[in-house]
Amino acid sequence: MQPEYLLYALIGVILGTAVGVLPGIGPAMTVALLLPLTYSLEPTASLIMFAGIYYGGMYGGSTTSILLNTPGEAASVITTVDGNAMARAGRGAAALATAAIGSFVAGTIATVALTLVAPTVAKLAVQLGPQDYVALMVVAFLTVAALLGSSPARGLASLAIGLFLGLVGTDTLTGQQRFTFGVPALADGIDVVVVAVGVFAVGEALYVASRMRRGPIPLTPVGRAGMTREDWSRSWRPWLRGTAIGFPIGTIPAGGAEVATFLSYSAERRLSKRKEQFGKGAIEGVAGPEAANNAAAAGVLVPLLTLGLPTSATAAIIIAAFQSYGIRPGPLLFQNESALVWALIASLYVGNVMLLVLNLPLARVWVKLLQIPRPYLYAGILTFAVLGSYSVNALAVDLLLLLALGVLGWLMRRYGYPIAPAIVGLILGPLAEEQLRRALAINQGDPVALVSSPFAIVAYSSIVVLLGVGVYLKRREARASAELAAAQDRHLVGEQR
Repeated sequence: MQPEYLLYALIGVILGTAVGVLPGIGPAMTVALLLPLTYSLEPTASLIMFAGIYYGGMYGGSTTSILLNTPGEAASVITTVDGNAMARAGRGAAALATAAIGSFVAGTIATVALTLVAPTVAKLAVQLGPQDYVALMVVAFLTVAALLGSSPARGLASLAIGLFLGLVGTDTLTGQQRFTFGVPALADGIDVVVVAVGVFAVGEALYVASRMRRGPIPLTPVGRAGMTREDWSRSWRPWLRGTAIGFPIGTIPAGGAEVATFLSYSAERRLSKRKEQFGKGAIEGVAGPEAANNAAAAGVLVPLLTLGLPTSATAAIIIAAFQSYGIRPGPLLFQNESALVWALIASLYVGNVMLLVLNLPLARVWVKLLQIPRPYLYAGILTFAVLGSYSVNALAVDLLLLLALGVLGWLMRRYGYPIAPAIVGLILGPLAEEQLRRALAINQGDPVALVSSPFAIVAYSSIVVLLGVGVYLKRREARASAELAAAQDRHLVGEQR
């Protein structure tokens, strides 16, 4: 409750909402862009601000989905269906209200669940040995690579790129340089911040700018009437169901909040007594997915804080933020950095209240951000990226790396290769190598020891379960998306007739 931390929480939620509103600029890109600029802050203030950006991005994405039929970030795609239909019918204010209140309810409940679950998981995880950590890393690599992308092959290719970048530098055991190509500046490895800013910020800016439509963006009026009594009665159950769907999906690498929102929408459509309204402005189609979106955001923090495992792109960047301060997320985090962790979790409660206050009355203000000329916006992003990356080590070679990685990020986005597995491989690769060597050293080089502990056996067995669950959820998401597209096509044909 110190004024300084409250101020950083406020800055975070404002930045997060702003970037959520702007199409193509998600929380992961913003956190990556601000990483080098927060080195002067203490860790608690920096992470509180990043948490505010993370939650704010989830809130802000619904605004453009409803008023512009353009999702601000990927998890708000499904909100465009009924949210924009409500706005076109003059009920934009009601759609924005149910999205904001649903996000608040789900975010608060999910943060309570995080508060209760995380310490228990951390206490159990403290007992893990090196071979158990290796098993955890393998689970993270395979599940994230297989499930965060259009195909497992592309995900594994992206993971391989990240693992290779993580090998660049000096081997800590032998002192030999690896993949430095005779460049002295690479002896210490490629800084995670430079990679994150290059692949996410520069790559995403180039990709979005190359595809950005020209001309003015058509804006649907917000409208004046808020939620009616009937809207409240139709929204509170979807809020709770969305929370119940989103939180557990966020804790596992199953595709992130996008899967949770599609499943929530599918569930609401199946349970509704007004199925004919879906696709034409059903308020349940906004309330449920937005609640699932924010609940999944809190669920992602459970494996991140307790095991050091990211299940989304933004989580991977937040791990990079921890590491930039010499802090390793994992089981010992709750013991060694308890004040930081609980301040971070407490800031989620405060940030939820701030976001509710900011989003309900200021929707028209946020929409004005869309009037920023696109050349100015992306020129500003690239300028911040260059200045921030140079400030990390003050090396000119970092700027060349930034350019190369930016082009790599653009090519990956252009050809459908997911970015998140590359970042996960870069961050967790060196840790996995360290734990693998330690496990083999303790067991005198016996590889059987890697699969002999009870936890390792359970972890390797869970790969099949997680992949099965992930594939099932992705198929459910694809089926729901196909059914939705078919319903929209039928509705369009009916209007044309």
